Amino acid sequence: MIPTDADYLSRGALDDNSKPAERIQKVLAGAGVASRRKVEELIMNSRVRVNGLPARIGQKIHPDSDVVEVDGVRVSLHSHHVYYLLNKPKGLVSAVTDPQGRPTVVGHLPPQPRVYPVGRLDVDSEGLILLTNDGDLTQRITHPSGGCEKEYLVHVRGSPSQGALRALREGIELDDGKTSPARVSVQQRGVLKIVLTEGRNRQVRRMCEAVGHPVLRLVRTRIGPLLIGNLRPGKWRSLSPAECRSLERSLGEARRT
Repeated sequence: MIPTDADYLSRGALDDNSKPAERIQKVLAGAGVASRRKVEELIMNSRVRVNGLPARIGQKIHPDSDVVEVDGVRVSLHSHHVYYLLNKPKGLVSAVTDPQGRPTVVGHLPPQPRVYPVGRLDVDSEGLILLTNDGDLTQRITHPSGGCEKEYLVHVRGSPSQGALRALREGIELDDGKTSPARVSVQQRGVLKIVLTEGRNRQVRRMCEAVGHPVLRLVRTRIGPLLIGNLRPGKWRSLSPAECRSLERSLGEARRT
C-alpha cells in the first residue's frame, strides 16, 4: 500500500517544527550520503525511509525531529551535532571538568558546542575516545546491549599462560560480576590485543590483574569501525559523514547479532 500524506503526517514527517522543513534530497546530500541525483535514485529504489515509511522524491522533512534511514541504517541529520575523535595521552581525565583541577579531554577540544566523552578511559590509559553532543548515539555506544566493540593493545607484566588467556576469553569473576566473553590474542611477549563489548570501570586492568598479569600500559586502538590510524597522542579530528554512517551501521549490526 502506498502511504498517504495522512500517514506521513501521523509519523511527524510533515508536522510543524521550529525550523523550516527541507527537501529530503537536499538534507541527505548535505549529510554526505550522496549527491542529490544519487539520493533520488536511492529513493526511487525504495532504499530510503522516513519515520519507518518509504520516502518520496521532493518530500520535506525536519532534520531535528524526523528519523531517516538509508538501507536500514539511521542517518545523522542534526546539524548541531558534532563528533570528535581524540587520541588521549596518559594524564588526561575523561571528563568535562575535574574536581582536582587536572587537565581533561574536553579541554583539548573547541569550547563550543559543548561535548561529552562517550565512555571513559582512566587517567593512566591512552588511545581513542569519542566525544559528542549526540546523547542518543552516546547511549547506544555505552549501553551493553549496543554491542559496540572496543579494542585495546595491552602491555602486561610477564607472559600469560594458555590458562590465563582462556580465562580472559571466557570471562573473569570480578567484584561486580563475571565479565562477558572477550577476544584475546597475543601480539608478542607481554603484549595482548583484547576486544570487549562491555565497558566497566577499569575493566581491562582488573581482568589482567585477576589472572596475575598487571597492566603496564593500555592503549585503546579502536571503537567500533573507528581506528586510531595515524592520529597522534593529544590530537583530535572530526568524524566524516562516512565514518558516522559506518558507526551507525556497526551499532545496528551488533544489535541484530
